Amino acid sequence: MTPRLILALALLSTSAASGAQAPTLPEWDRLTPQQREALIAPVRDRWNDAPPPQRERMLQHGQRWQGMTPEQRELARRGRHRFENMSPEQREQARALFAQMRELSPAQRDALRERWSKMTPEQRQEWLKANPVKDLPPPKR
Repeated sequence: MTPRLILALALLSTSAASGAQAPTLPEWDRLTPQQREALIAPVRDRWNDAPPPQRERMLQHGQRWQGMTPEQRELARRGRHRFENMSPEQREQARALFAQMRELSPAQRDALRERWSKMTPEQRQEWLKANPVKDLPPPKR
């Protein structure tokens, strides 16, 4: 973690340390300029260090996030956490399935999920060899 991120977390959690109750954090407009800067600085640093294609993806992700409902955002968070907790082999399988499913209709996706759940580990490896992960195209809008 960067020192600024640590500072931001410390600033926002000071009331949590004083009691067992969860802190009531202010709306963005009520944060101090220092608190806002501590929250924004890591994103600014990542943006400045990123090459143009990565900046484009970052911007697209931010725009897509803004268009999501709270329920969709929660599903996205759960999916990210699930992916982070996968083994490297499971991640590779997830990437391959994701790439393949992007090109399928909803009915075909359901059929592939059903087929996948019934496959043995050996059959899954064969499927992965037959369906290698390619560079993912940009999301369809």
